[in-house]
Amino acid sequence: MAVKTISVEMLAKMFLAGAQNIEAKKEFINELNVFPVPDGDTGTNMSLTIMSAAKEVTALENMDMKSLAKAISSGSLRGARGNSGVILSQLLRGFTKAVRDEKEVNVKILAAACERAKDTAYKAVMKPKEGTILTVARGIAEKAAVLAEETEDLEEFIPALLEEGDAVLARTPEMLPVLKEAGVVDSGGQGLMEVLKGAYDAFLGKEVDYSAISAEGAGSSMTKVSAEAAADIKFGYCTEFIIMTEREFTENDEMEFKAYLESIGDSIVCVADDDVVKIHVHTNDPGLAIQKALTYGQLSRMKIDNMREEHQEKLIRDSQKLAQQQKEEDQKKKSAEPRKPMGFITVSIGEGLNSVFCELGADYIIEGGQTMNPSTEDMLNAIEHVNADAVFILPNNKNIVLAANQAKALVKDKEIVVIPTKTVPQGITAIISFMPEAGVQENEETMLEAIKNVKSGQVTYAVRDTRIDDKEIHEGDIMGIGDSGILAVGQDIEKTAVEMLEQLVDEDSELISIYYGEEVNEEAAQNFVAEIEEKYPDLDVDAHYGGQPIYYYVLAVE
Repeated sequence: MAVKTISVEMLAKMFLAGAQNIEAKKEFINELNVFPVPDGDTGTNMSLTIMSAAKEVTALENMDMKSLAKAISSGSLRGARGNSGVILSQLLRGFTKAVRDEKEVNVKILAAACERAKDTAYKAVMKPKEGTILTVARGIAEKAAVLAEETEDLEEFIPALLEEGDAVLARTPEMLPVLKEAGVVDSGGQGLMEVLKGAYDAFLGKEVDYSAISAEGAGSSMTKVSAEAAADIKFGYCTEFIIMTEREFTENDEMEFKAYLESIGDSIVCVADDDVVKIHVHTNDPGLAIQKALTYGQLSRMKIDNMREEHQEKLIRDSQKLAQQQKEEDQKKKSAEPRKPMGFITVSIGEGLNSVFCELGADYIIEGGQTMNPSTEDMLNAIEHVNADAVFILPNNKNIVLAANQAKALVKDKEIVVIPTKTVPQGITAIISFMPEAGVQENEETMLEAIKNVKSGQVTYAVRDTRIDDKEIHEGDIMGIGDSGILAVGQDIEKTAVEMLEQLVDEDSELISIYYGEEVNEEAAQNFVAEIEEKYPDLDVDAHYGGQPIYYYVLAVE
């Protein structure tokens, strides 16, 4: 019998199942990133984006289509991280606009929603590139439009869309040579397909493990331990699992198992329901509890947490929270003062780089960058804290520009100007170029012109074997990455940095700026700087401790 409609309850399940599936597959998606850098993050960004929306969906009460659509759209929009996350949030935004006024969703509505999702996402990207998540979304939308004229059966319609999406995804290496050279499909497109396949599993009625979403939305659990009690934890491991019994679990079985658990731990929970038994125990030897449980049947949903470790993490979180509260108090005091004409938000990571931006006049620093792309919500919070009529945002990473622009579109009470800095050196040059006596537009033009003169390079290591930019790269190799691709590959950090620098310096160059990372000791950095000064005696060389993770050196040539 044909299935012709999707209820709001089923659509919510499908969305949550899609979120769960990409959370489970995020590392696989990260591995598809073309550049083999240790912070390839497409899967992580897409997962964090959709999990932000999932959290809002799970909090809904008395759900209808309008409230579900709002939760998905608002949650993903504010939680969007990185280019892939922003594009996913725009796909979801367009989709929900098409369904929010409906009672149920049928084939024609679903086809219209796919079309609107595609249009919304394409409009959000200034220069759409084919061979990406956008191409996969367009292929699905075009197939949906054709199929909507041929069938009303969702059991035919949805799998046909998935088949088309997979086919388009498989062709992405033919559209983007860099994908073909690296031997991968587009990671964003793969992420989109994982969301849709998870949603289809829920549509089919398959059992879906929603544990990641439950953990995301949970405010508390049996595994939490107070700071006072944790100082003297008798049993260190919080152990939970479900027994799927292979015979009747009698009252005597329950009493016997509880008695055994009490002999090896405390905080016992043993609840039997037909052929499923839920177990929770604090013990110093989780293996004993598991071995005993196996005598009753198979185990599922096993979870073991080190509570002593949790306690230490809680102390760290508490101190960080206190510092953040102090920071917010300081910001409130500043907010009470008269607004200044212009202020700065910059994205940075590393003690040294943060200090550089502070000294240059940044009002608010968002911790993040390559290793963790800030979300649209992070941008909005920062904008709120900057007490200025106009706020310049320096993303300092090409993967953060879209999130900054998305935040700009949501702000009504301040003028937001996003300077599309793609590297930290560009951000530093931009803020140095700022003229307090000039107006917003003149400063924007000046900064945009200044960053054109900056050539950046970053030195890091490869996390896997690949081939890119006609270079054979092996796991553990040192890479020098320029603005347009990989410039040098070697086994020595400083030698690779020198080789990369040779391609950045030309006859018009005047200044080389060097920021060394947290993994480079000061002596090695000083020797490297001395080598560069000797190699380029006619250029000024400016060196600083950046403290950035993952990247041994960040270099700029102007």
